[in-house]
Amino acid sequence: MPSSSLLISKELPTLDYTPDRDRFGESWRSPLSTLLGIGRAAGADFVEFFLERSNYISCLAEDDAITSISPRLSTGAGVRVFKGSGDCYVSTNDLSFSGLKTALEKALSILGLTIPGPSGFIPEINLELLRDYAEVRGKEDWLTQSSSMQEMGDVLLRSTDELNKKASHVQSRRAAYFRDWQEVLVAASDGVFARDIRLTQSVGYNLLCADGEHRSSIGKRLGSTGDPNFLRGWNYATTADEVSESAGKMLYADYVESGTYPIIMANQFGGVIFHEACGHLLETTQIERKTTPFMEKKGEKIAHESLTAWDEGLSSNEFGTIDMDDEGMPAQRTLLIENGILKNFLSDRAGSMRTGHPRTGSGRRQSYTYAAASRMRNTYIAPGDYSLDDLFASVDKGIYCKKMGGGSVGPTGEFNFSVDEAYLVENGNITKPLKGAILIGEATEIMDRISMCSNDLGLAAGFCGSVSGSVYVTVGQPHLKVDSITVGGR
Repeated sequence: MPSSSLLISKELPTLDYTPDRDRFGESWRSPLSTLLGIGRAAGADFVEFFLERSNYISCLAEDDAITSISPRLSTGAGVRVFKGSGDCYVSTNDLSFSGLKTALEKALSILGLTIPGPSGFIPEINLELLRDYAEVRGKEDWLTQSSSMQEMGDVLLRSTDELNKKASHVQSRRAAYFRDWQEVLVAASDGVFARDIRLTQSVGYNLLCADGEHRSSIGKRLGSTGDPNFLRGWNYATTADEVSESAGKMLYADYVESGTYPIIMANQFGGVIFHEACGHLLETTQIERKTTPFMEKKGEKIAHESLTAWDEGLSSNEFGTIDMDDEGMPAQRTLLIENGILKNFLSDRAGSMRTGHPRTGSGRRQSYTYAAASRMRNTYIAPGDYSLDDLFASVDKGIYCKKMGGGSVGPTGEFNFSVDEAYLVENGNITKPLKGAILIGEATEIMDRISMCSNDLGLAAGFCGSVSGSVYVTVGQPHLKVDSITVGGR
């Protein structure tokens, strides 16, 4: 290898780098510095490499048997090249210097760029001192400290047995768990050089009950980032109590009558509506596509003055928590809406370049096969000044939406969401269970109708799919009142 950073193109084939394939760290500095220099010498405005190793396993128990164990190992890298307002992304499984150089050359060629001729100068990019979140925060042993395959199966079988003891009219019982371990390294031509390890886990129930023509299906999922003992600490008995009670109440519930009602939405997973109907519209990805009604609304009122909302990656062990994003930027807290006023958008590097909104540590991706994009992390409506009793007392006739189900959202915020567990509210009191409720609305309208927020913020684990794949997120809110919304039913 040359002893200095002065390198010309004809010397590239003679380079012999031997970075550690089992750990991303300092041994990768020289090859990545050279590769980034090649990209800049070819005329790219910016070049970024993202390296990843992952170790994933899932386990499923159905009734009294383990029916699926699915492990997955992967290693790879992606390179993103920017030139002007254009960019391209190429991924590869070949982490040799030659393999990474081939991926880089492919990305450069897509943008019409080529490596300089034999005498062309290749600058070596001066990367920062490695920011190693894994080492600083003691993450190196997380994988070995996590539950074994035997332990996974034992816990899930005990949990489905517990569900069988507590639920009635059971048709099927399922408990599912997964563990996703990921090591990442980011190196970029602006000097970024950062490493992290993530450990994301989730466990939950799904219970189906049936009695003649009566049916009910209730699920509950918990998630954590950064706790190797997560599965060991799961109180499956308490979760079984909650799921069984909800399924029993919904089994013989009356169907809701269609109409327009005031509703009270429960905390925790109730926040999925804000995430889907509004959160996505505050990502710079939507501004680039001109598919958000909030594009020109920064500094303006877009919601009721009672509503304040945040997105952040800092909360301890939450499902969307990250020490750095997938572009190497440290996590931070972003104020989205304050007292109804739009304050900020969520922006990754490309979004910032194209829209002018500052980066927020929100560049995320499912894996090395995706380019990073602006994505949510832990996103929630902040607690307010009302008590839960205040919310119920304000409703003469309405619906309490205790557990949200699935739904869909249009590109500009039109949504419909099913409610898995609902109750009629009359004169401030819950009177009877209801099923079949579907909430129908549009983001710009419902945001102004959230008039009361209680003081009991709760968070819940979720999964979010978008242009950069599926990522782990947290949704949340306190109990809140929506003054009126269309409810579909029978």
